[in-house]
Amino acid sequence: MKLYFSPGSCGLASQIALREAGQPFQLVAVDFKTKTTVEGDYYAVTPKGFVPALRLDDGDVITEGAVILQWIADHNPGAGLLPAFGSRARYDALAWLNFIATDLHKNYAVMFSPVLDAASKARFADANLTSKYAYIDAHLETRDYVLGEAFCVADGYLYNVLSWSPRVGLDLSGYAAIQAFMARMEQRPSVQASLQGEGLK
Repeated sequence: MKLYFSPGSCGLASQIALREAGQPFQLVAVDFKTKTTVEGDYYAVTPKGFVPALRLDDGDVITEGAVILQWIADHNPGAGLLPAFGSRARYDALAWLNFIATDLHKNYAVMFSPVLDAASKARFADANLTSKYAYIDAHLETRDYVLGEAFCVADGYLYNVLSWSPRVGLDLSGYAAIQAFMARMEQRPSVQASLQGEGLK
């Protein structure tokens, strides 16, 4: 398998999941500006031009980070990366994946926008992210991970997105449970190896 990524992007969560599953894979870096890789035109991999993309051994390509995470979990059931099909816990996990993708990830994308000034971004964050931090922090006060004591793919995605906070000037120091979660995640070998794989640590 090949995981197409760009350092510091949302592909980190997919890499964490692959490592948690014990799946061998090759990292292929994508140049965002030119949409190229060492293999050539990235649009030949996915017409969307976004990362991550996961090319399977049969040549099929899966896109969209939250979907890639579900694929990894479903194809490696022994790793316990998602609860069992049909269980209430599975729907909780999927709810978190969707919350992270739509309420967090997309709002952070605005914070990276080159067309908005700092003041506009600050107002946007106050209106669209601060309440989300309070919700996450309250949820994690009594849990090590989003579903409780066990890691799932939603944890990797949550860690990935929240790790962007310092890059866009958002301060999470007032959220003790989030800080504990981030520190806990950074102790996982899969996270440490993934950060190293992207040249981030």
